[in-house]
Amino acid sequence: MEWRGKMVVTDGRRARIRLEEVEQRVKRAYPKYEVVSIREPGAPNQPDIAVLEHGNSRIARLFDPYTGADLGDLAPGSGLARVLDWLADLHDNLLSGLTGRTLNGLGSFLIVLVSLTGAVIWWPGIKNWRRSVAIKRKARPARFIWDLHSAVGFWCWAFVLIWGISGICLCFPGTLNFLLSSRFRLWITLLHFGRFNATTEAVWTIIGLAPAVLAATGTLMWWNRVLSKKLRHFRRRKIEAL
Repeated sequence: MEWRGKMVVTDGRRARIRLEEVEQRVKRAYPKYEVVSIREPGAPNQPDIAVLEHGNSRIARLFDPYTGADLGDLAPGSGLARVLDWLADLHDNLLSGLTGRTLNGLGSFLIVLVSLTGAVIWWPGIKNWRRSVAIKRKARPARFIWDLHSAVGFWCWAFVLIWGISGICLCFPGTLNFLLSSRFRLWITLLHFGRFNATTEAVWTIIGLAPAVLAATGTLMWWNRVLSKKLRHFRRRKIEAL
């Protein structure tokens, strides 16, 4: 969810209240809701955005970062904004509310597991590790797919692992909030979306294609190494039986 249009009044002399205090004010205003995340504004006159969850309901409210006052809902968006909200719901909840978010959280756990096991499988040894971080463009297709999978996995491994860990935290806020401070949850949100500045958001958007590349190349490698061999063996046995 993105901030759209609402401002707060500041004369440049007031100090922002601490994020922990904002969270306490949010909890007092909405005692039945769990605080998923609080996003600090990018400019002094922009409000904090608090994302709250209760059962199948997830809402976003604006809070004054200087007084902690509840400023209401996000402003209604344009047609493009509604499309972006739909995409955000697809990303967060698989368009299925709490059920989709739970499945998303389990998927995040699998991403962490695959990332850790993939790092172990990837290691080619001290003498050969440099070969696994570059792509040979003139290699035959099977080798090119292997190189692409290996190189993307190496250069983007930390990002994928962070997305998996932060995805777990964002999908199960009510379960994990008692273990996580508000500052940690803020950083988890920033790291998940790259919300540091426009440059990092652009970099995160590009690197966000890495999981898709890894999934596609991994599927092709599995086809080449496992399934195609089994199919050839099955066809050979069928021909011999005739």
